[in-house]
Amino acid sequence: MRTSGFRRALDALGHAVSTHQGMAIPLTAVFAVVAADLLVGRNHFLAPMMVMVPALAVATTTWRRTLLVGLIGAVAQAALIPYDGSWSNHDRRILGGITISYLIVVLFSAYGAWWREERTAQFRAVVSVAEAAQRALLRPPGPRVGGVRLAVRYASAADAAQIGGDLYAVLDTPHGVRALVGDVRGKGLEAVQTSAVVMGAFREAAYDEGGLAKVAERVDASVRRHVTDGEFTTALFLEFPAGREAGAAVEVEAVADAALDSDVVLLHYGHVPPLRVSADGTVRSLDPPDPWVPLGLTSFVPGAPTPWRVPLGADEVLVLCTDGVIEARAAKDGGFYPLAERAGPLLVNAADDLEAAVERLYADLLAHTGGTLGDDSVLLLLARPGV
Repeated sequence: MRTSGFRRALDALGHAVSTHQGMAIPLTAVFAVVAADLLVGRNHFLAPMMVMVPALAVATTTWRRTLLVGLIGAVAQAALIPYDGSWSNHDRRILGGITISYLIVVLFSAYGAWWREERTAQFRAVVSVAEAAQRALLRPPGPRVGGVRLAVRYASAADAAQIGGDLYAVLDTPHGVRALVGDVRGKGLEAVQTSAVVMGAFREAAYDEGGLAKVAERVDASVRRHVTDGEFTTALFLEFPAGREAGAAVEVEAVADAALDSDVVLLHYGHVPPLRVSADGTVRSLDPPDPWVPLGLTSFVPGAPTPWRVPLGADEVLVLCTDGVIEARAAKDGGFYPLAERAGPLLVNAADDLEAAVERLYADLLAHTGGTLGDDSVLLLLARPGV
């Protein structure tokens, strides 16, 4: 994703800060124990409280620094022994037991810190593989594809994952710019596998087929062929037909060719309807005149969906999303996110800066949910080039 580099920089900064803070916490405990022992005076031996020092270090720093902090704690205890008074033979035996116990705690703490470091390294390796898989599967587009400007926010609901069951693609083809937004049923590895099937089929068909309906038919055929029976994917196909200035013919099934340069062709397969937002914030839901079942379920119904055409001005923005956006629940009352209501005020003159616009809308979504999303989500803004 576009934000992965920024996230890696933050992770590196956080790691550097946490390393120094990790030493500060147990060292502060050392000074606290020493100060407490000195404040209560002689004949009050509080040095055994130093056992908390390696226990704190195991969760905050490396195993080597855990050993170092443990050594500092042992030296501090040894320095407090003469201060706290004379010691009988019985007291010395107790002191020996305390010392041995402390050393055992230090060793086990160092082992715990080492184990945590190993698991953290493995986790980071898994996350890096997930990011690579996401880049290979989604291939995030730049801010402009062909004659279309765009901005996108993608989020996976899986803990620490960068990839999920929602998908999108925007491609510049000989037939115009074609886009797909979809939502695979379910989550996890099976959803990712289905996403790979849908995306692979779309990338091939989008270049080969002259009509948007034929593109969808090929994608649907791949889903029915390669995906488990009963699984399905909601999808919305979109096409900005190649205009006269591109020198390419426009072919859309049974659709009038008037105003080709300003129209967008849509094809619905059970997905969330897109929104069209004007420069003044007026929002219109582009509901399909011929709603259809999701990909993978078309064999249960006769016929096929019909593409429909809508105008899109240079100052208007299309908002495409998955149900992870409109079904995001509020942290307080559990209400769904009112995208149609929030999009208008947040996307006034959004065509001037799509990146800032999608950031405002996504931030508002997170504020609605309290900072976390319970489902995979895609938020995609599309606009024509400015005049």
